[in-house]
Amino acid sequence: MTDADDVRAQVRKLAQTAKDASGLLAQTTGDERNGALRAMADALRAHAGEIICANGYDVEAARAAGTKESLIDRLLLDKARIEGMAGALEALAQLPDPLGVVQDERTLESGIELERVSVPLGVVAVVYEARPNVTADAAGICLKSGNAAVLRGGSMAAASNTAIASVLAKAAQAAGMPQGCIVHLDATARAAADELMQLHGVVDVLIPRGGAGLIRHCVEC
Repeated sequence: MTDADDVRAQVRKLAQTAKDASGLLAQTTGDERNGALRAMADALRAHAGEIICANGYDVEAARAAGTKESLIDRLLLDKARIEGMAGALEALAQLPDPLGVVQDERTLESGIELERVSVPLGVVAVVYEARPNVTADAAGICLKSGNAAVLRGGSMAAASNTAIASVLAKAAQAAGMPQGCIVHLDATARAAADELMQLHGVVDVLIPRGGAGLIRHCVEC
């Protein structure tokens, strides 16, 4: 088995874990999910030192590779930026529950009443690049809407993303959310993203967040 095969197997396993969690997550209440979001915000604050330490490795590696300072600024995390991430999760918790909303209703001539009601999508995979705050944003939005999240960030922020996702996943589970509702792919090779794009029936929606090249690759894959 090649390294690429190992990566693809890891992606399939983690995505299936999220799929298994998605059904349980869809049964949670808005109050339960909001409580988890607040717990996730508290956890970011409590583990800020660990996250900043992990981010330091990414920043050091980026500088050693000659990365432009403008890109390093996008990568850099400090206490203020982590507080911003936590605040964004708390703001999500304040929003109305997007699930169970009747978006349309009508009665057919036969007397049958039809309703269109908002429900979770299932498993949402998010492929993104250098901004580690996207890890928290994507995980929070998915959880708020009752969707399991599969997160795959770029190699430049690998240590930061791993640290943030671990903190968020543990906090969500401790708050009563199903294990696997937030999973992060440590593998940053293109084979990982490509495999994720091929998991029809496991991944329900894939969202690329980044430059035109990333979006084009996701569309063409």
